[in-house]
Amino acid sequence: MGEIDRIASDTTPIATLMENAGRAVARAVRGWARPCRVLVLCGPGNNGGDGYVAARRLAECGWPVAVAATAEPSPGGDAARASALYRGPRVPFSVSEVARADIVVDAVFGAGLSRPLADPVSAVLSASRRVIAVDMPSGVDGATGAPLGYAPKAELTVTFFRAKPGHLLHPGREFVGALQVHDIGINASLLDHVGVNTWRNEPGLWRLPVLESTSHKYTRGVVSLCAGETMPGAARLAAAGARATGAGVVRIAAGVMADALRLGPPGLIVDSDPLPELLKDTRRRVWICGPGLTPEEAGLILPQLIAASRCVLADAGALTWAASMPERLRGVAVITPHEGEFTRLFGPPGADPLGAARQAARRINAVVVLKGATTIVASPDGRAALNIHATPALGTAGSGDTLTGVIGALLAAGMAPWGAACAGVWLHGEAGLCAGPWPLAEDLDRHLGAARERAVGLQE
Repeated sequence: MGEIDRIASDTTPIATLMENAGRAVARAVRGWARPCRVLVLCGPGNNGGDGYVAARRLAECGWPVAVAATAEPSPGGDAARASALYRGPRVPFSVSEVARADIVVDAVFGAGLSRPLADPVSAVLSASRRVIAVDMPSGVDGATGAPLGYAPKAELTVTFFRAKPGHLLHPGREFVGALQVHDIGINASLLDHVGVNTWRNEPGLWRLPVLESTSHKYTRGVVSLCAGETMPGAARLAAAGARATGAGVVRIAAGVMADALRLGPPGLIVDSDPLPELLKDTRRRVWICGPGLTPEEAGLILPQLIAASRCVLADAGALTWAASMPERLRGVAVITPHEGEFTRLFGPPGADPLGAARQAARRINAVVVLKGATTIVASPDGRAALNIHATPALGTAGSGDTLTGVIGALLAAGMAPWGAACAGVWLHGEAGLCAGPWPLAEDLDRHLGAARERAVGLQE
């Protein structure tokens, strides 16, 4: 966003953007609360300039407003001009003044802060009862969402043009509160000049395949899975996810578990032939390897799938088999680790999970789906999508197996790995939202059809 701000100022004066931003903040405050005593905390930079404009606009609407500044803006700058136009009360930047306010507008620092807040800023902000943040709560890194020390938890954050990664990444999400993104006159075509490679995951970023009049089960795609002896239920959950997402054929390579699995859904095909024999069928292009497999079983199966040049989604047991040796996964298309699996593979994601996921994707040349409060879908080419369209109730055993089936079905339908992973994560999240407050993993597939219909409607 810093680069976009710089380019935007070449065509639109910063003073104009600042006026528009402050007006947007004032409008957001008026829509969020009834008239009350407001204290605007202003820093010395452009974020503070936005705050001076917001204070002026609120005062013009009859709200009781005062400004407290950490420091005066540099003379002659746009923030200084915004400060001069504000003619209302100015009070000390202190805990006692914050305690008198009903709402504190945090316009101290924006998303570009790269160091912890110093006293007295942190002490003053910590005394605030209700905070509305301008751009980003002061103290939260706009790129990673990591708090750099103390940061206030806002009930509303008002940002401009586009959301920043830190608004969506955990734990930044917990500090942002409700998020409003306002247009302040920046031309959207500027995105083409800066090479944007991070998006919020939602329909429109990707497009689901649609059925044609000539579609049949093989054009819709074949998804194959490998079942283990100890946890065959995981393969059944993945298979159900694939079938409910629209796969034309779903087959489980079950070995000695074939007879037991044949007692399952009648539309599921169960094979008992050895894997080398099954790989002779070139229609079986997409394979899911890992759900329900022990590391030893996965270590026997995955190398064969990679050697046969299949499109492989690796999860669970396959990731455990590759722990500390992620190069074993080179040749797969997608991996779907949760944080623990990711840590065993690549080390802890740390304060910058987005950067860690991108680095991991480049390392193994595969799409990495780092599952979590904000799921990150990272491509080897640097693209990444941040998914918050989900519910914490999806954190239940077997939910991830269903997700592998969803992504597998989209791969089989012809979607490229990154798009299939992004779409699969969104559909899985939507199914979880549709399934109610406490869904079981085996409930999710019943809601995938409705999730798909909603996604198609949103992408049109």
